[in-house]
Amino acid sequence: MNFTKMIEAMTPEVYQSLKRAVELGKWPNGERLTEAQRETSLRAVIAYDETKLPEHERTGFIDRTKKDGSKHGSDPLEPQVLKILNDH
Repeated sequence: MNFTKMIEAMTPEVYQSLKRAVELGKWPNGERLTEAQRETSLRAVIAYDETKLPEHERTGFIDRTKKDGSKHGSDPLEPQVLKILNDH
């Protein structure tokens, strides 16, 4: 099974278990995750978030909304306009 198919087949219970293991650095049985296990599990959690959860529920989501409905700061994913000034 490839990574994408694994994410598609992942149940919410498995997702929660992986997420908890990454948070604590150990499996439910108390055994510590290796660095490779932690990295792969985190990738799986993020991939599951991206495909199955709304944006505001995803790992790492930061709500930039002010009380008046506007946003704090700029969206880091929005392209930025560059201005080139010539001093001739």
